[in-house]
Amino acid sequence: MTTRPRPRFSVRAGLADASEDDGPFEEVPAHLRVPLQQWVKSTLTFEGKPQQNAARPICLRLRIPPGRSRFSNVDYVVPLAETIGLQLLDVVDEVLNTRTAADWEAHSLSEILDQAGSAYRVNEAADGLEERVTPAVREAVRQTMADAAAQSSVGSAADHLAAAWQAAYGRSPDPVRAYSEAIKAVECAAHSVVQPNNAKATLGSMLGEIKNARHKFTAAIVVPASDPIAPAESMMRALWEGQTSRHGAQTATVPETLEAARAGVHLAAALVQWFVSGAVVRTP
Repeated sequence: MTTRPRPRFSVRAGLADASEDDGPFEEVPAHLRVPLQQWVKSTLTFEGKPQQNAARPICLRLRIPPGRSRFSNVDYVVPLAETIGLQLLDVVDEVLNTRTAADWEAHSLSEILDQAGSAYRVNEAADGLEERVTPAVREAVRQTMADAAAQSSVGSAADHLAAAWQAAYGRSPDPVRAYSEAIKAVECAAHSVVQPNNAKATLGSMLGEIKNARHKFTAAIVVPASDPIAPAESMMRALWEGQTSRHGAQTATVPETLEAARAGVHLAAALVQWFVSGAVVRTP
């Protein structure tokens, strides 16, 4: 389970809003460069001595020229620790892949990337970096937001989806809000198609409408042919029933995990795109 970062004081005090540009950050932003460089240097140093034998193959593979120490000795560690941008990410990835990093050092790197809002993370095997969210997925969500913003019939779907994305991937993730905003985005996008005459429609009431009049709906993906709305209905139900914090009860309320919230945001983005693009329609 991903730990939820503490919001900065100005946001907690209501003096500022969470920035829309708080992440995830691609490449190596200025605030992450030095921590990554320090991590590389520390990991390639043991008991105060640079581990040149471990650094040399990394320099060779990445075509990074070695330097010279003040005693004219060949130095492979410093050139690696002084890289910037994408090359610095390559170096970090190679240090992990060579198993030079101990478990605690890989954990330290994971914390650095998480706290900095990086678009990358240490993979499950701790032997390299991987994208937290692939560029293609990020672009698809952004395009869905743009398409929704350009269509008045879907209300505030774009705003809710943007808020859900920020709450899921921003500097101070808020899983409960991310999931709630994801549902609101789908409700806005689906309202004019599923329940246009119900001013108080919710995702739950829309599912009821589909259940009672499923012959009136169709979708671009038809599986099975005898029940064309089934794929969209299944996705909507998964999003609706997956929200664990919607209502209180005698038992303790269980907030959504960050992993569940992020999955919900991507599911919502797909549903918003379906309704915005006309992939789901109500037949006469």
